[in-house]
Amino acid sequence: MIKDYFINEIENAIELAIKENKLGAMTEFKRGSLNPERPKNSDFGDYAVNVSSLARFAKIAPPQIANSILEYINKEDNEYTVIGGFINFKAGKKLLSDLVEEIFTRKKDFGKPENIEAEKIILEYVSANPTGPFHIGHGRWAAMGSVLANLLKFYGHDVYQEFYINDAGSQIQKLGNSLAIRIRQELGEDVDFPTDEIERKNYYPGEYLIPVAKKYLETHNGLPDDIQELCDFAKEYEEKVQRDLLDKFKVHFDNFYSELSLHKSGKVEECVNKLKASGKIYQKDGADWFRSSDYGDDQDRVIKKADGSNTYLTADIAYHIDKLERGFDRMINIWGADHHGYVARVKASIEALGYDPNKLEVLLGQLVNLVIDGNEVRMGKRKNMVTLEDLIDEVGVDATRFWMSMRNIDTTLDFDIELAKKSTDENPVFYVQYAHARACSILRNVIAEKINTETGEKTPAPMSEAELNGLIKNFNAGMVIPTIDTARQLILKLEEYKSVIKNSAESRQVYTICRYVQELASEFHSFYNANRVISDDKEMMKARIALVWSVKTVLHNALEDILAVTAPERM
Repeated sequence: MIKDYFINEIENAIELAIKENKLGAMTEFKRGSLNPERPKNSDFGDYAVNVSSLARFAKIAPPQIANSILEYINKEDNEYTVIGGFINFKAGKKLLSDLVEEIFTRKKDFGKPENIEAEKIILEYVSANPTGPFHIGHGRWAAMGSVLANLLKFYGHDVYQEFYINDAGSQIQKLGNSLAIRIRQELGEDVDFPTDEIERKNYYPGEYLIPVAKKYLETHNGLPDDIQELCDFAKEYEEKVQRDLLDKFKVHFDNFYSELSLHKSGKVEECVNKLKASGKIYQKDGADWFRSSDYGDDQDRVIKKADGSNTYLTADIAYHIDKLERGFDRMINIWGADHHGYVARVKASIEALGYDPNKLEVLLGQLVNLVIDGNEVRMGKRKNMVTLEDLIDEVGVDATRFWMSMRNIDTTLDFDIELAKKSTDENPVFYVQYAHARACSILRNVIAEKINTETGEKTPAPMSEAELNGLIKNFNAGMVIPTIDTARQLILKLEEYKSVIKNSAESRQVYTICRYVQELASEFHSFYNANRVISDDKEMMKARIALVWSVKTVLHNALEDILAVTAPERM
């Protein structure tokens, strides 16, 4: 990275200056202690570093320190200036040209780091109950989880995506009972769900079960003798609905793990017995309590109720231990913010059973607000906007994925329905996709003949297809030199992709990728508006085409391979 090159030059110069006794009383220097930054005024340079922090060791003024360091820098064709305690750096033609050549050389692998410590990661997200359609909150976790999986894979990790099916417990019984009412209605009975609020909580009164009832009656004459049959039928139906929508949304799991199978395997009781054997369980009021407070939780937790039934925590303990026993180095979960207090107790159980609790990372996400015509709409108030599927049908897969991913997971997302549908620069996903389509259009036009509509005369293409393919295949970094001054900011933004990938993967954030492609699109539009790409100056044209191809490549990689959003060639 250009930034890394700059800071390395500064650090080398500091060590040489110390060796030559040119930094006052300073006798040693710790690499990595200086942080380069982008100056607010680009006229000062591409990057700057403040060396004022060295004054307390050198016992001399910051400007003197900066100038002494500058004496030991090999400047080549790069520019270095000193302002106060800041050393400013402006990359020369070679560094910028080499960056474009790197994009041509690495293509889809541009931005992929080398020699990282790869981990085998299990990424669990969405994990909804199979009792009804996904709501829009599920959509946010689905989009962000799949983007994070793509990002971590590109970074070099081995990522396994898992959906934990919450199919054990009372909710499945409620589902079967609710389907029974819908079936009776389909059979003509005058029956409805309870109106009493407390009783109503034992059912799922949503209309989404009506088609399930119709489907059941296609092969059955009436209600079964055993309600379990309806429970299983409804669960299987809803699971299929959820999986089909995930496929449509470009979210693909390696495994759907059933909580019910976990119980049937005996692993839940096995974990409870291990905790008992190690003295981590005690009884109080007829219930089994886990000493989670011994491991940082704010209080102990019940894992088996007085009636002998397990709590949700019991199965979750077994599930996370099962993940570790499957050989994963790291577990990453995406949970809603309402699970904040749940993290400590799960980590406590991992530690109590002899594993490293730091192997579990939990990303807690805020919810989604729908905004229509500038006003926030509460869920359920607009009938056709309650589910994720409704939202996708309204604005499309690309817009939904991009909007769901473009804010920090810690921030509540305001999803502007009308803006997400607009084909204007105001809509971020359209703006980025249009930049890619414009780059493709330029590359098409450079090899296209022009026809005068009045005379019918043909003007030869500025470049033959063979010449364009040759340029792409055998790019020479020197070609871009004529455009360095006008294209500097665009090239620096392309170079930034490498640090964005690194920082995003390490911080487990995906909104930074969305922000980056918007910024790259902006720089590209500015470059295009300021420069005539297709011109009579053949060498200049080749250089600018090289930049256009570079932008197209990076945008395509980020959109298609990381965000799983279409990178259209025409719009």
